[in-house]
Amino acid sequence: MFSIRKKNTIPTKAEALPGRTEAIPTADRHFVKDVPLKPPFPQNMERIAFGMGCFWGAERIFWQQDGVYTTAVGYGAGHTPNASYEEVCSGMTGHNEIVLVVYDPVKVSTNILLQLFWQSHDPTQFMRQGGDMGTQYRSGIYFSTEEQKDAALLSRTLYQQALEVQGKGQIVTEIIEMPEFYYAEDYHQQYLAKKPNGYCGLGGTGISCPDLS
Repeated sequence: MFSIRKKNTIPTKAEALPGRTEAIPTADRHFVKDVPLKPPFPQNMERIAFGMGCFWGAERIFWQQDGVYTTAVGYGAGHTPNASYEEVCSGMTGHNEIVLVVYDPVKVSTNILLQLFWQSHDPTQFMRQGGDMGTQYRSGIYFSTEEQKDAALLSRTLYQQALEVQGKGQIVTEIIEMPEFYYAEDYHQQYLAKKPNGYCGLGGTGISCPDLS
């Protein structure tokens, strides 16, 4: 159906699959929180997104956090508009599997979310997490405000220092402005709430992230 690209190489825009104009059908409401998955969100909310490998387990970490209004899984930081899961897995869209986190910054800080991010996966693994290999499993932080950007860059520096003390390698996490977020198919949303014994490929380094406050 699709040509398969090398697992560690992102295609150029010219090489990427063309995608489609219509959005992939998905759920309207959060399976756990029973709130909207899509905008408009309450005005006091902020948005950030994370790539941590397979998005099933990553999403669960954030919906369990107090102060998070809603979460959703989807595809971003690639080229193909409205890509399907199969297209993303081909390696020919450039997208990453990412988790959109909409949160109340009065109830939970960006720094708390960043600590969860760093400690819940291995940011030194290039284009993979554990046995999940491919460009869609890369580590990434996708910010929507300058304050989030500054916090993300500082947290990366501090976590790198903590890793080096333990003899770990270099962080390869991409930190870029939030790209267009393409919602994944209905069955991916809150997958581990629907299938509690389903696959979760998350695995951290075992090294705590320093206090970012």
